[in-house]
Amino acid sequence: MSEPVSDQEQGFVSHLIELRDRLLRMVIAILLIFLALFPFSEEIFSYFAQPLLALMPEGTSMIATGVTTPFLVPFKLVLMLSVLLSLPYTLYQMWSFVAPGLYKHEKRLIGPLVTSSVFLFYCGIAFAYFVVFPLLFGFFIAIAPEGVSVMTDIGQYLDFILAIFFAFGIAFEMPVATFLLVQIGATTVESLSEKRPYVIVGVFVIGMLLTPPDIISQSLLAIPMWLLFEIGLLAARIVQKNKKPDEDEYQPLDDEDMDAELDNIEAEESQDK
Repeated sequence: MSEPVSDQEQGFVSHLIELRDRLLRMVIAILLIFLALFPFSEEIFSYFAQPLLALMPEGTSMIATGVTTPFLVPFKLVLMLSVLLSLPYTLYQMWSFVAPGLYKHEKRLIGPLVTSSVFLFYCGIAFAYFVVFPLLFGFFIAIAPEGVSVMTDIGQYLDFILAIFFAFGIAFEMPVATFLLVQIGATTVESLSEKRPYVIVGVFVIGMLLTPPDIISQSLLAIPMWLLFEIGLLAARIVQKNKKPDEDEYQPLDDEDMDAELDNIEAEESQDK
């Protein structure tokens, strides 16, 4: 005879099934967006290549050095774009999976944080496309030696812009990271304020590591990170100032309540005896 399955094992299996279903929904969402966008893959690549094409000397163009590059590069771009566009739905599925195990105050906190994280990530990408790329590509083309034609390979160009998009998308999460560090008690607003000079140096180091080796792109990443750090610090200060005790959070008992609780425990023990 087979042994009965315990409630703990049933709960674990049900969680695995739910996780599988939600992962499947994420994959389906990405696939549907990809299928909708792929017929326009060439137009999409042309749009993302426009910041460089608009600045290239007349008579020059981008090139493809690989046999399969003209197909694979737009394919890769559309796939990455599908992942980015499905990000709100993906995070919603992740939120729905973990939400039942959270306290009420954690649910109220995570909802706005997830929304702001997605918004800031998209803002980072938009900032890179509309502000950073024109300045960056203009600088690179201007310093090209005389007699050298700037004809970038489309595969290398895609890898470059994806790296920049990712760097600026992550960098624009600075307010959320700052806010979370304060909320979980890892640090305080006062401590971060005192360490502001180190933060400024740190964001320029991050800008140096995540961007090409030129002062323009480094500054274009570091300065917004510093400003976003200040915004996160301001938000944490406002929330802490207006924070009220929550019924789900642990609150220490005062002496009177502690004595009453001990009396109740002693009374229950005497009744049991």
